Amino acid sequence: MTNKETAVRTAYFSIFGNASLAVIKGLAGFFGNSYALIADAIESTTDVFSSILVLFGIKYANRPADENHPYGHGRIEPLITFIVVAFLGASALIIAHESIKNIQTPHDLPKPWTLIVLGAIIIWKEISFQIVIRKSRQINSSSLKADAWHHRSDAITSIAAFIGITIALICGKGYETADDWAALLASGFILYNSYLIFRPALGEIMDENTYEELIAEIRKIALTVDGVLGTEKCFIRKAGLNYLVDLHAIVDEDISVREGHEISHRLKDTLQAEIPEIGNVLIHIEPGKKKIVNE
Repeated sequence: MTNKETAVRTAYFSIFGNASLAVIKGLAGFFGNSYALIADAIESTTDVFSSILVLFGIKYANRPADENHPYGHGRIEPLITFIVVAFLGASALIIAHESIKNIQTPHDLPKPWTLIVLGAIIIWKEISFQIVIRKSRQINSSSLKADAWHHRSDAITSIAAFIGITIALICGKGYETADDWAALLASGFILYNSYLIFRPALGEIMDENTYEELIAEIRKIALTVDGVLGTEKCFIRKAGLNYLVDLHAIVDEDISVREGHEISHRLKDTLQAEIPEIGNVLIHIEPGKKKIVNE
């Protein structure tokens, strides 16, 4: 299965999972007198739309390069991540606002059976987080990582709701707002997680150097190519699910231009074969002596 197919399937998994949970949470919150569950339903609803955005971003990012986009369309992925973060932040603010309003409004205690619903939701959302985060790391997708943290944030709000409802049920009258306080606390966790998602995507779109391990692997592979004596500069940019590499390779200064050109092609082909995530490699040939070692 290609990286694109993996990403698309994972995005569909998130869409259908979040849509189902939004309905379940909304009904359970309404009939179970729990705003914390209703807050969960609000977040799951925004998660559906953000997952749809992630799906669109993944499909668009994998379009081939064209005249107007010679480096491809991969940069849309961190842009989609920014929008997903905005959804997360908006849902957190909505939950916080509604929680404060409910704290000030007298209401009945939540129903005990809502704890069973929440327990099942917590387990499912954590499983969903583990599935999506593993896939995001496998294909190095920032938007899928953001989608995974939607699942984790959902689990956090559900845990907060579980604790709040438990306190309300144990302590009884006078503690009806415990699950509202729990939802308010959860909104803070969601905002914090939003920053954790936003920061790497910002680094990606600003071409921040965070690829030291990949650079080391590229240098190591380069030395296996016949005619390459060493490497100098190596710059990497991420575009969608692929990497764009600028590499300075050292070759014998006495060889012909044609031979240097052939070595650069062998190097490029070898790197793309050994590291499939590399979308394009720009090789710059540097003259050197045969005894030069890799820097």
